[in-house]
Amino acid sequence: MSRPAPPAYKTRNWPAYNEALKRRGSLTIWFDPAMTWDAAPTGKRGRRPDYSDAAIQTCLTMKVLFGMALRQTTGFVESLLRLIGLDWKVPDFSTLSRRQKTLKVNIPYRGSDGPLHLLVDSTGIKVEGEGQWNARKHGGTKRRVWRKIHIGIDEKSLEIRAAEFTTSDVGDAPMLPDLLDQIPPEQEIASVTADGAFDTRKCHDAIAARGAAAIIPPRKNAKPWKPDTAGAVARNEILRTSKRVGRTIWRRWSGYHRRSRAETKMHCVKLLGQRLSAREFDRQVAEFQVRVAVLNGFTALGTPVTEAVG
Repeated sequence: MSRPAPPAYKTRNWPAYNEALKRRGSLTIWFDPAMTWDAAPTGKRGRRPDYSDAAIQTCLTMKVLFGMALRQTTGFVESLLRLIGLDWKVPDFSTLSRRQKTLKVNIPYRGSDGPLHLLVDSTGIKVEGEGQWNARKHGGTKRRVWRKIHIGIDEKSLEIRAAEFTTSDVGDAPMLPDLLDQIPPEQEIASVTADGAFDTRKCHDAIAARGAAAIIPPRKNAKPWKPDTAGAVARNEILRTSKRVGRTIWRRWSGYHRRSRAETKMHCVKLLGQRLSAREFDRQVAEFQVRVAVLNGFTALGTPVTEAVG
């Protein structure tokens, strides 16, 4: 029996997408003179901060985009403000480092019409350590430290709608309820797609509580659960269907392969750097969230519209 030919895809909006890719590399940076650069009064006792969260996030965004250290970031922003004629003061490197620890990063997103189809994925990212080869070759440290990043993206707009950052000893499945909590309650979730690591009672119950359909392949040795919750009932139905038609057909029928878009987005996160430069956990959280904000900004410029042909 001959193997079926894989489908071919064509990008229907190539001129617009090509222009969006070019704009991602543009060095045009706009500073709104009406932007709140200085911190507003807090109404509390003590000296107020000199710079707003927006100012700190702007500087850290430049740092992530151009892969600079904090001191070089300060000089870069100072030169930009001088070129456009703004007399704003720029936070020094120690202020940026201190404020990064408590910064509440504003992550923009446009959203999409209709119910949300959430694609979830988790992976590790290195924060320090030289690796085994370098340790053997040059006598470097053998200790490598990793962190886990968890994201949920909108299948339609390809924007990151939920993001979590944890230590490496935290599993993938326990973070799914936290990702769902980041979606506003008024936002309808149609489906949540994840890999077999999320085939747990807690995950299925959290998805069922939001009224969404779980598209999660059961584990190979999966057994039916006691149908005492809506999540367990839905999961047992997935198990029966996958056994009746086969895992391959079930994945194609359910649309499970859409989850590859979340893996692609993870690759984009690491294109901004294969490792995090911050040393402390709280600062690493802010650095990761700034990356998410940058990627959502890139996505807002334009995405490809593809369809199968032939």
